[in-house]
Amino acid sequence: MKIVAANSNRPLAEAVAAKLNLPLTRAAIRRFADMEVFVEIHENVRGEDVFVIQSTSYPANDNLMELLITLDALRRGSARRITAVIPYFGYARQDRKSGPRTPISAKLVANLITEAGANRVLTMDLHAGQIQGFFDIPVDNLFAQPLFSRDIQERYAGRNIVIVSPDVGGVLRARAIATRLNCDLAIIDKRRERAGTSEVMNVIGDVDGRDCILVDDIVDSGGTLVNAAAALIAGGASSASVYVTHGVLSGGAVARIAASPIEMLAITDSILATEAVRLANNIRQITIAPLMAEAMRRISEETSVSSLFD
Repeated sequence: MKIVAANSNRPLAEAVAAKLNLPLTRAAIRRFADMEVFVEIHENVRGEDVFVIQSTSYPANDNLMELLITLDALRRGSARRITAVIPYFGYARQDRKSGPRTPISAKLVANLITEAGANRVLTMDLHAGQIQGFFDIPVDNLFAQPLFSRDIQERYAGRNIVIVSPDVGGVLRARAIATRLNCDLAIIDKRRERAGTSEVMNVIGDVDGRDCILVDDIVDSGGTLVNAAAALIAGGASSASVYVTHGVLSGGAVARIAASPIEMLAITDSILATEAVRLANNIRQITIAPLMAEAMRRISEETSVSSLFD
């Protein structure tokens, strides 16, 4: 078993390797003068079970090309099996035709990863579960729910909490955590007038005097979660905190969240934190390294991955 780390999130790759008590495979991933990606693996990988760790986060296109070229290098190096470990799967929000003459980019990226040489994919909290069906190779989709549930139990012990979905589409995700914690569920009824903006309309459920915990898979601009938190506070909630798997946090998202009613935003380290995120007073990270490492070990040993969430 060998682990190759590309450049998108090297600290996570190092943490995963440490959990597995394995060194990272020596490799060079660099740019030519015109910014072409060049990859060279400095160890023999013939017949090996190789895991490539690379989130396709910002800059998404550069990181995707690094992943594809690394997969190709390993395939041409005669690796026995190559698993693309993609903690954050970019382009996942383009999972259907949103209008006439628009692409389904998630399917295109799935094809590229498969054609580049991946034999299987390990990812986390796909934006849409059906993206697994875009691949013609096995896909293991991990969930942050156990990590979030454990953290909420530790931080909110003895408090009157309610899990909140920021929109109707996230109800299944929020309900899974509410079931684990044996607590109530509320839903934000949101209507989006145009892409990138959201307007909160109603809070469905009893939040008066309670500590509300919003749960989502991606926070990008932060507008939806800020509006949702404001609606909860206006509805009588004692506090509003947020747990999100992937902290994209583009543009002025960090400043927007810092100035919002959100008491605390917890994100995982599936995406490398920027300096602004690290310095923010109300944003913190929960590591997914132990979960990723255990899933990789089980894949290598051909044992059950799904039992991680039983």
